[in-house]
Amino acid sequence: MDILVTGAAGFIGSHVCEYFVNLGHSIIALDNFDSFYPIEFKELNLSKLKTSSQFKLYKTDIRDIKALNDIFCQNKVEIVIHLAAKAGVRASIDSVEEYYDVNVNGTICLLESMRKNEVKKMLFASSSSIYGNNSKSPFSETDSVDNPISPYASTKKSGELLCHVYNHLYNFDITCLRFFTVFGPRQRPDLAINKFTRLIDEGKPIPFYGDGSTSRDYTYIDDIVQGIHCAINHLNGYQIFNLGESNVVTLNQLVQTIETSLNKKAILNKQPMQPGDVSKTYADISKAKSQIGYNPKFDFETGIIEFVKWYKSQKVNLYKETQSVNND
Repeated sequence: MDILVTGAAGFIGSHVCEYFVNLGHSIIALDNFDSFYPIEFKELNLSKLKTSSQFKLYKTDIRDIKALNDIFCQNKVEIVIHLAAKAGVRASIDSVEEYYDVNVNGTICLLESMRKNEVKKMLFASSSSIYGNNSKSPFSETDSVDNPISPYASTKKSGELLCHVYNHLYNFDITCLRFFTVFGPRQRPDLAINKFTRLIDEGKPIPFYGDGSTSRDYTYIDDIVQGIHCAINHLNGYQIFNLGESNVVTLNQLVQTIETSLNKKAILNKQPMQPGDVSKTYADISKAKSQIGYNPKFDFETGIIEFVKWYKSQKVNLYKETQSVNND
C-alpha cells in the first residue's frame, strides 16, 4: 500500500512512517519543517527512514496546492494519514490567524487535491482538546464538542467538519482520530513530559500550573500507532474514534513519576492556570475497542521509563532551552 503521511517528520508522524515501512508499505512523506521547535529534532526523527527505499520525503507545505497536486501526480497514493498541523494549545492563542491558515485552510487544500486526484481515503488527526472542559467523563465520541476553549481546539473541530462535508459530497472514507495527550520517545520538546524531564534532570525549576490536580489521559505512542493501523483496516464512511489509554494521571502524579524514573527531585515554579488549558481529559475508548479492535497496552509508568531512556540517549546532542510547556 502507498500511504501519504503529512507531518511526517514530527513526533507522531515519524513513528507512523517507521511502523508502516517496517510492514512493507511505501510511504510518501510530506513535512514543511516548521520552526515551532528546533529542526534537529525532526532530522533525528527521520534518520532511520532516510535510508529506506520505501520512504520518499517531500519538503513542502500542505497549503501549497501546486506541490500537493505534483505529489499526487507523481505517486499512486492509496490513503492519506493527515497529521500535519500547527500544534500547541497556548501558542494558538497568540497566533490565531496562522493556526487557522495551516490547520483549516491547509486541510482544505489537501482534501481538494485528493478530490482532484481521485484519492478518497483519509485518516484525520483530531485532538482531545476539542472536548473543552467537558463536565462528563470519560469523554465519549457522542458528547458535544461545540464549546472548545482554545483556537487550536476549534481548528481541530473545524477539520472534523470538513471531513464530514467531503464524505457527504464526494463519498470520501474518512476517520477522525481524537488523540489524547500522546507521549513517548521523540515527543515534542515543548510538551510537559519532555520539558519536565529535562529540567528536573538539570536541577532547574519546572513551570507548575495550578494546584497539581489537573489531569490528562496520557497515551503512549506505540498505542496511538496501533490505533491508526486498526483504523486503516476499518476505513469506511465517516467515523470518529477516541484513542487514549482511558486512565487519568494528575499533574502531581506526572511529576512524581518522572522524579522516580530520574531519581531526582523536582523544583516547582508554581504558576496560575493558563488560558486555553482544560482541567481534565479522559477517553472513553469502548467504541474504538469494539469497532476497530483498538487495544492499548502501555501503562503510564512504563511509558515514562521508556521516554526517560530515550531522553538520556539523546540529551547531549539535542536538548536546548525551549520557551514554553504544553500539557496537551
